[in-house]
Amino acid sequence: MTMQKAGIGICVMLLMTGCTAKSEYRLFQTQNEIGAQTVVTDQVFDYRILAQDRLKVLLYKNPEQATEGTYNELGQKMNNEGILVDAQGNIVLPLVNKVKVAGLTQTEAAERIMEQYKTYLKNPSAYVEVVNKRVYVLGEVKKPGAVNVDKEKMTLLEAIAFAEDMTDSAMRSNVIIISHNAKNQMTMRQVDLTDFDTLRMANLMIKPNDIVYVQPNNWKQFKVVAADTTSIFETISRIASPFVTIKYLTD
Repeated sequence: MTMQKAGIGICVMLLMTGCTAKSEYRLFQTQNEIGAQTVVTDQVFDYRILAQDRLKVLLYKNPEQATEGTYNELGQKMNNEGILVDAQGNIVLPLVNKVKVAGLTQTEAAERIMEQYKTYLKNPSAYVEVVNKRVYVLGEVKKPGAVNVDKEKMTLLEAIAFAEDMTDSAMRSNVIIISHNAKNQMTMRQVDLTDFDTLRMANLMIKPNDIVYVQPNNWKQFKVVAADTTSIFETISRIASPFVTIKYLTD
């Protein structure tokens, strides 16, 4: 009877601990309700260059318009790993020195670079691409981490596929997406991948620097809490074992 009561007591403690441990195990929780039906309407998106981005810059021109040396210098990719945008939002290029590109789209940056080179070249043509665009997938996926984005945006399903799919412990009905709006404020929305009727293509679109968090389900949380609680009892048992043995031998 005593063992049964002890077992019941442990179960009650696990359940109570599971309820209180929610804020410790799941990320990005809020007291405000997250609108599952919130529809993202911003279909048109042009990535804007940020400080610390790396850019691939290509400059094309007619080789007859300059000396051979200048053509060889400017007709190549400026840096194999990309040119770093400094903290002030500038990049440094041959001849024109600093060019302010932060806050511009890739097309706008290319146009600004072409304007700078018109002093030295006739009809220069520039190409700019951000080479470090990423989204970040966290939580219950098989390969969490950064996912490279080789276009302006990708879908949530593509990001999860690059993370090698969700684990068996994933909460598929409440995937959290954290984005930044035009004022650089964080916004959060949730997507229910189990309900086709509520899915909207706009809601499934994610942009570079977005964070995708696949939450653990309640059973995974319970197992973690149960393991933590059991380890406490195991520790107490190990500490008490010598004293119990001494007591037994002395009686």
